Amino acid sequence: MKRLLRAGRQLLPRMVGGVVCLSLLPALALAQTSENSAAAPDTVQGWRRGGVGTLNFSQVSLSNWAPGGQSSLSLLGIGNVFLHNRRGHNTFDTSLDVVYGSLKAGKARIRKSDDRLELNAKYGRQFTKVLYYAAQANVKTQLTPTTALEKPDSLLSRFFAPAYILTSIGIDYKPNDQLSVFLSPITGKFTVVADQTLADAGAFGVEPAERTADGQVVRGTGQRFRQELGAYLNVKYRRPIWENVTFQSKLDLFSNYLHSPGNIDVNWETLVSFKVNRFISSSIATTLVYDDDVLTPVDRNDDGVPDSRGRRVQFKETLGIGLTYRF
Repeated sequence: MKRLLRAGRQLLPRMVGGVVCLSLLPALALAQTSENSAAAPDTVQGWRRGGVGTLNFSQVSLSNWAPGGQSSLSLLGIGNVFLHNRRGHNTFDTSLDVVYGSLKAGKARIRKSDDRLELNAKYGRQFTKVLYYAAQANVKTQLTPTTALEKPDSLLSRFFAPAYILTSIGIDYKPNDQLSVFLSPITGKFTVVADQTLADAGAFGVEPAERTADGQVVRGTGQRFRQELGAYLNVKYRRPIWENVTFQSKLDLFSNYLHSPGNIDVNWETLVSFKVNRFISSSIATTLVYDDDVLTPVDRNDDGVPDSRGRRVQFKETLGIGLTYRF
């Protein structure tokens, strides 16, 4: 227990300092907006609910095109629904995010380009004007199986393989309905790999299968569940930049007290959305991920074929224009 407390005391100031710097970036970018545009604290009693659905698409058609290239078609669906309730000093928030995309290039078969399912729930009890005691749960996984591009029969991931589950208790700082900074010194992080083949391979940071004296894998002995205890910081920020342009960002930081606490897991999502009219919009989204326990394919020979695995910063960027419906 002393080791746990000592690690927490050493880690939390570094996490707070890092997040303060990161969370100031959007504020600096929006410094030109007037002070009068700041949102008021959340005081409306009762239920609020809503959602948005977006279908982005792009298409390229080539016929006798001398410079070369491939015809292609891509579709990306994005959905979000939320519920918010305030009753006295108690608040409850839940949201569901679903993202799924497909791509067909030339005569190749249809492949998945994006796949994400995320469920969030948070309970808060207000004890000052801007501070809440809070408990939060988060689940992230995907909907359908993913296979390797060069080996279509090779499974890389599927529903609940992996799934990341976070349960946290801490303090939530909410000066208005645009910013939330949730700090938890007691957080459980659970990694689930429901597929035994992936678990035997030690995918996504779980313990791999045991091996015999001659190096053969003992099938079915890979661990399908990994648990960690650490500190967690979640920052959410959303604000209109100009008319019909909205910036929002979410940053998650987690550090395991008992295993390399200095290696902080990072998940940073940013979205800039542009509203053209009631039904048409465009967006630019980025996701940056780093997890010291997850090894990604690495092409060390620069021949286009992964030949090893290593720790890397993962980055994804999506630009889309399409149809949007809000409710």
